[in-house]
Amino acid sequence: MAVTKVSSTVHFASRGSAVSGRHHGAASGHWVPNTDVYATDTGIVVKVELPGMKSENLEITVEGNRLRVAGNRPDGCRPPNCSFLVMEISYGPFESVLELPPGYDLSAAKAIYVNGFLRIDVPKARTSQSKTTKVPIADGE
Repeated sequence: MAVTKVSSTVHFASRGSAVSGRHHGAASGHWVPNTDVYATDTGIVVKVELPGMKSENLEITVEGNRLRVAGNRPDGCRPPNCSFLVMEISYGPFESVLELPPGYDLSAAKAIYVNGFLRIDVPKARTSQSKTTKVPIADGE
């Protein structure tokens, strides 16, 4: 089972060029949150570390087998005109795109945001029961 971080356009951020999973450069404009993905008996769980957020500032979209989590974490508690001595917390827009393997039903995904973690449960796709279907045969004359 493979889960892929996608980096197919400028809008898709990936961990490839990031230091410790973060983008600090002004050119990129995005950072990528820490993400865990694990399989259970019933499906896949995607857990994204997003402290300091409100659920209404998060957006989850699905396209095919891609799951996109995006938002904007504001830096609302910093006083104006301060000078950082250490800055390890990423602020601003972020995006994480995961490509899930086949066999999971993203249209039935459910998400919850609690204590700084966004959890997305994606169930296994229901396998169709072995039912017999007749295929019509056209007359070739």
